[in-house]
Amino acid sequence: MSRKMTSFFSFSTCLFISFFLSSALLHFNQCYAKERHPSSSSLVLSLTRRKTSLSIPKPSYNLVRKDSETLDIREPLREVRDGYLISLNIGTPPQIIQVYMDTGSDLTWVPCGSLSFDCIDCDDYKDHKLMSSFSPSFSSSSYRDFCASPSCIDIHSSDNPFDQCTIAGCSLSTLLKGTCSRPCPSFAYTYGEGIVSGTLTRDTLRVHGTSSNPNSIWEVPKFVFGCVGTTYREPIGIVGFGKGPLSLTSQLGFLQKGFSHCFLPFKFANNPNISSPLVVGDLAISSKENFQFTPMLKSPMYPNFYYIGLEAITVGNGATTQVPLTLREFDSLGNGGMLIDSGTTYTHLPNPFYSDLLTALRSSINYPRAEDIEARTGFDLCYRLPCPNNNINSLVTDDFPSVTFHFLNNVSLVLPNGNNFYAMGAPRNSTVVKCLLFQSMEDSDEGPAGIFGNFQQQNVEVVYDLEKERIGFQTTDCASIANSQGLHKT
Repeated sequence: MSRKMTSFFSFSTCLFISFFLSSALLHFNQCYAKERHPSSSSLVLSLTRRKTSLSIPKPSYNLVRKDSETLDIREPLREVRDGYLISLNIGTPPQIIQVYMDTGSDLTWVPCGSLSFDCIDCDDYKDHKLMSSFSPSFSSSSYRDFCASPSCIDIHSSDNPFDQCTIAGCSLSTLLKGTCSRPCPSFAYTYGEGIVSGTLTRDTLRVHGTSSNPNSIWEVPKFVFGCVGTTYREPIGIVGFGKGPLSLTSQLGFLQKGFSHCFLPFKFANNPNISSPLVVGDLAISSKENFQFTPMLKSPMYPNFYYIGLEAITVGNGATTQVPLTLREFDSLGNGGMLIDSGTTYTHLPNPFYSDLLTALRSSINYPRAEDIEARTGFDLCYRLPCPNNNINSLVTDDFPSVTFHFLNNVSLVLPNGNNFYAMGAPRNSTVVKCLLFQSMEDSDEGPAGIFGNFQQQNVEVVYDLEKERIGFQTTDCASIANSQGLHKT
């Protein structure tokens, strides 16, 4: 299953939400009360959807240079079973927290309190080695954000952004003047079926610059993030790469520049010796003449996320299947379009188009179906392939048809071999089972009509050119790029 659910709905019952929020906020306030709160450029990084009425802010250049280098950041992305992790260096002295990179949200948040952090309904992640947490009491530069902060207004955005701070005790005059010194109230942030509850916190963030000096570090003082004490189905933190004021790209001042990533294939998951490259800034969008670029679509409902328009999909050398208009247009309420999202594992397509795609694939594949595996995994197309001597490396070609995505502006992206079907386990009895890693969208008229997930972005360098409002693609060997950037330890 995808790590981040695709639904833009909140929970189905208000009673459950009320119970969770009241207990979660009470629990977090109790644990946070124990903590101490003392009063031309690029970056290369290694690797809840909610509406906001606030406009995109002007760049806020918080970076503090430590020498005369050009400002660029590079960090490695570590691949795990359902996404890509980036290591955040936060606090004084530094604490290292691994969180998911997510282009489909804004807020950056980390689990807070190694003993007090509580993840509800997270049995699949019990004893997860990646569940590192942040302790504000161990950082001399950490403090809770205030009601007067624009970030506090954004995290509580509603018809009246002063609601929460009024409840917290701020007078209307201090709110209008921006002088209320009361702490920003606790928040709740949703991710489809997941939800997190915490407090808005500021501390020093450190990132790696791009230069001949591999130890070059940039400091970002007063970086805003969520210090989360309780979650529902969200065991690991997230760094948001959306276009909203709380996102990492916004806080670093790169909304008028861009970023790029090159995701390694699943076979490198949990390999500590190689990482996927993530670049932020001028370096990410320069010298990309050979890329195919499709325009970013602007959703009036979700302006902070990245949408592209899908025109058609071709299976093998067969006829091109036109997709519904909803995958490249928005309705009057802002629903529709195709969201490109590093935080969703598999590509999701709407019915009946998705069913038509399955029919086209079935007619082009001659291997025997593995319906027992389909029933067990929930995937819609699984096949048994011969694998001599149970050696997966002996499977030179799998004869699956190619799948080509046709985006607006005559962009045709042939998905790399391996981005469609994937082995469900080790070979047995000289046979291996591979399943199609696409899924159908939930039957809803709200939110995006489709999602382009991270599995289909593997071995594709993806460029988010925020200056020209376009997204570029180029198939490549991401392991080679990682090696050229020193991200492969031998």
